[in-house]
Amino acid sequence: MAVVAKIAPSMLSSDFANLASEAERMLRFGADWLHMDIMVRGSPLSLLMIFGAYWFGFASYFVHQVKSLFFHTIFIVHFHRHFVPNLTIGAPVIESLRRHTKAYLDCHLMVTNPLDYVDPLAKAGASGFTFHVEVAKDYWQDLVHQVKVKGMRPGVALKPGTPVEEVYPLVEGENPVEMVLVMTVEPGFGGQKFMPETMDKVRALRKKYPSLDIEVDGGLGPSTIDVAASAGANCIVAGSSVFGSKEPANVISILRKSVQEAQQNG
Repeated sequence: MAVVAKIAPSMLSSDFANLASEAERMLRFGADWLHMDIMVRGSPLSLLMIFGAYWFGFASYFVHQVKSLFFHTIFIVHFHRHFVPNLTIGAPVIESLRRHTKAYLDCHLMVTNPLDYVDPLAKAGASGFTFHVEVAKDYWQDLVHQVKVKGMRPGVALKPGTPVEEVYPLVEGENPVEMVLVMTVEPGFGGQKFMPETMDKVRALRKKYPSLDIEVDGGLGPSTIDVAASAGANCIVAGSSVFGSKEPANVISILRKSVQEAQQNG
């Protein structure tokens, strides 16, 4: 069965003060899913940990994000809480947005305890529930089961440094995930450059699982989409390239066309 192109604007790049209208705008422009990122609000120690992990190359961006964090202005359906103690906004934002849209809410949880978020996200109206393989190796079967029981679609994500083989058991299991998200930047910050070396993982996944939804997230836009699409990605998360464009609808169209052409030629 052929996979279908799905374009998911990342709401991290949207106007946070008008999240509902921004969501409606993206859907009007042709988006299939809404992909929205929640940043951490941590203690000084947690912020130092983030800085220590990601300081090189985007110190100025970090300063901007810290300002946003303390003013509680970051909204997402991603839960970026890996290595940090708490969240700014989670399920309440999803619940609020759900009242304004019927769109597929593509939730990527970067938390150390994803089991704790199954019930809250399900009640809030989340559509997809993607957790990280790095934190769920010992209990992913139970996690996937609970996600499906609650009516959400399970997915598994992996960071750039994680071997792709680690997600194979989750795709091939008796109760498998239904999507694999390959991070094409180090998670935690928007606006990073696409990492082409991560495409080897996408190629391996597509060769092994022809009908699997494969999502890519990070640095995707008109200049990088052909590489991702030809590797086999069909679910495309794009933030800055969509919201930073004077013609977002055109960018969404370009992303979709690239995936469709790659599928036809493949």
